[in-house]
Amino acid sequence: MLSRLVLVSASALKSSRPLGAGLVQASRSFNTSPQTLAPVPPLPEKGGKVRHGLIPEEFFQLLYPKTGVTGPYMLGTGLLLYLLSKEIYVINHETIAGACIGIVIVYGIKKFGPSVAAFADKLNEEKVAKAQEAKDLALNNLTQAIEDEKKEQWRAEGRQMLFDAKRNNVNMLLEINSRERHHMVTNEVKKRLDYQIDLQNLHRRMQQEHMVNWVEKSVIGSITPSK
Repeated sequence: MLSRLVLVSASALKSSRPLGAGLVQASRSFNTSPQTLAPVPPLPEKGGKVRHGLIPEEFFQLLYPKTGVTGPYMLGTGLLLYLLSKEIYVINHETIAGACIGIVIVYGIKKFGPSVAAFADKLNEEKVAKAQEAKDLALNNLTQAIEDEKKEQWRAEGRQMLFDAKRNNVNMLLEINSRERHHMVTNEVKKRLDYQIDLQNLHRRMQQEHMVNWVEKSVIGSITPSK
């Protein structure tokens, strides 16, 4: 517990100045500033380096410039001897029980730690694979949706050309119908005019034939029989 206290105090001394910046950053996080839109740094997959399975490497690096390599070990040993000599910490049955429990925990970690870590990594890999598969599927769906949207936009742009072509076709059909009706009217008028001309020619021919017959009859009637 004291080693943890020393570690916390040392880390507090080391990070005393960045602490104020962290508080300021935490206070800024409540504001709607562009910093809130910054990407979140990824979490480390593995923890930091430790010595003896418990003490962080930063603690040794903190004391190394002033005490050297053996400084942290001497500090820990001195604190332990001081606590024992001043009877601040008294060794009793709880200490022995805690040591036994610690030995069992260390043995369990050394014995079953790699297999448990491999099993946990396998579960994590499966979760990551499923998440990646879902992500890829979502990306594929979104990409297909974007392609479909672009195709629909292209069709919408060509729809105006289609409408113009249909409008031109309708105008051509109307023009053709109008010309056909004009042609039909012209033919009907021509037929009626031809009928009138034929009728007049018939009357004239009949009049001429009647005149010729009348003249022939008159001439024949004016001829006296010979004596």
